Amino acid sequence: MTIATPLSHRAPSGHPPGFRAAARRLDRRRFLGVSGAALALAFAADLPGAGMAAAAELDAARIDAYPFTLGIASGDPLPDSVLLWTRLAPAPYQPDGGLPAQRVDVEWELARDEGFATVVRRGTAVAHPEFRHTVHVEAVGLEPDRVYHYRFRAGGWLSEAGRTRTAPAESSPVASLNIAAVACQAYHDGYFTAYRHLAEDDVDVVFHLGDYLYEYAVDATGGARAYTDRRLPALFAHEAVSLEDYRLRYALYKTDPDLRAAHAAHPFVVAFDDHETENDYAGAVSGNGVPPAEFLLRRAASYRAYWEHQPLRAPQLPVGPDMRLYRRLRWGRLAQFDVLDTRQYRSDQAYGDVPHAPGPQSEDPARTMTGAAQERWLLDGWRDSAALWNVVAQQVCFSRQRLGTGPAAKVSMDAWDGYPAARRRVLDGAKAAGVENLMVLTGDVHVGYGFDIKDDFDDPASRTLGTEIVTTSIASGRDGARRPANWAARMAANPHLRFYDGRRGYARITLGQRLARADFRTVPYVTKPGAPIATAGSFVTETGRPGLEPA
Repeated sequence: MTIATPLSHRAPSGHPPGFRAAARRLDRRRFLGVSGAALALAFAADLPGAGMAAAAELDAARIDAYPFTLGIASGDPLPDSVLLWTRLAPAPYQPDGGLPAQRVDVEWELARDEGFATVVRRGTAVAHPEFRHTVHVEAVGLEPDRVYHYRFRAGGWLSEAGRTRTAPAESSPVASLNIAAVACQAYHDGYFTAYRHLAEDDVDVVFHLGDYLYEYAVDATGGARAYTDRRLPALFAHEAVSLEDYRLRYALYKTDPDLRAAHAAHPFVVAFDDHETENDYAGAVSGNGVPPAEFLLRRAASYRAYWEHQPLRAPQLPVGPDMRLYRRLRWGRLAQFDVLDTRQYRSDQAYGDVPHAPGPQSEDPARTMTGAAQERWLLDGWRDSAALWNVVAQQVCFSRQRLGTGPAAKVSMDAWDGYPAARRRVLDGAKAAGVENLMVLTGDVHVGYGFDIKDDFDDPASRTLGTEIVTTSIASGRDGARRPANWAARMAANPHLRFYDGRRGYARITLGQRLARADFRTVPYVTKPGAPIATAGSFVTETGRPGLEPA
């Protein structure tokens, strides 16, 4: 989603030596069609190769400052395993994190209790310098549907403890599940207060729907945070472009105590949108008009840093500019979660990516939001699903959202409205598969929405096929308002829009056997810390009867 950014924030030449030269050697056709291009990209973006195993070893006892400054995290729970993450960075705002280019042994343990009296798994992982000393541990052999506690140790330093859990067995009947949906956390727009409240909330899994960070510059006072007790280094005062830039930006975000608390409290399932790389990019097409070869080098760097700093498993490790992020998780027989990537494979936005009435460009049936392979994967997964709830976790508004009234009303070209043929194929696939309880979770727009997904958005009386819960931002857009200036017009133009609130927060969803409940949780401000949280609206949708009703 576009956020106005001063031109001074842009850094057109922030790449490491050889970056531009490597880009010039590879044209667009070779990028998109030759596997050797991925290898060239990996090399040019300083991704790890054979040297990973050759780095000298650093005795962890020599680390003389607390190394777990970026916290800990867990993610992608399966019935028998969970992914555990941390990074060693005693000096998080330095490019090297305060460690030499040497590998470090990190111990980890997983226990049934928060006092670690009953440890069920332990081991040693290697923090490689080529991965900027991040650690990804796949803890396996666990019991299904169980809460665990975990921590890391490096030398004499012990991390904080985290709480995670495994999913139920796929054949298991499950009574209910509590999830949270979050998105859009621009550090420079305010404090992550909603995360502190989420850390204390009773949820099983958190779905992050994109814009975990923003590539834009952050000034010495933290933008709208207006720090008076610290000054941030000039390293952050330009737009992130290179691998080092993105790594440093993750370090800045992950030192936020509220974000750290939420990660320590709950497992996350993450998916990126555009700002983890560059605003409004589409596949290999830059939103800033950069040549595709050079942009894909930037994409390779950003994807690499994203994987390094998120609780993601080995299959998500990118190769050059390519990252298989879409994946499927199940929660017994209650829910199937299809996590989409609506950014990496999409067609370029129509009409120059500005709001426009539907027309021949946007309605071209060849246009895709997900790419053909991911679209087939989604529809095939629905045909094979035995879950009561089929939940799609993705990034941009799925339901139609007219931005005005009248026959020539404009719609967003970056959302599914700019790809209506792709949306039609998805809805027809859901009907063909007999999906009765479809829910779409969305981020991106910095407001909370509740939509009824209609079979024909031009006919309010047409069949309702599912519900869409759009979570507002954690901080992006600053404080917001309960009823933005366009509230009445937007509600009138979209009769299937059942809820609209413009404040910051998150969505909390409970999936049950009879119904699902969505609570839109909001804070009144983020430009200063300590805001309380309240429920702005609550809705339910019954199984077999899609559509939102006030709770």
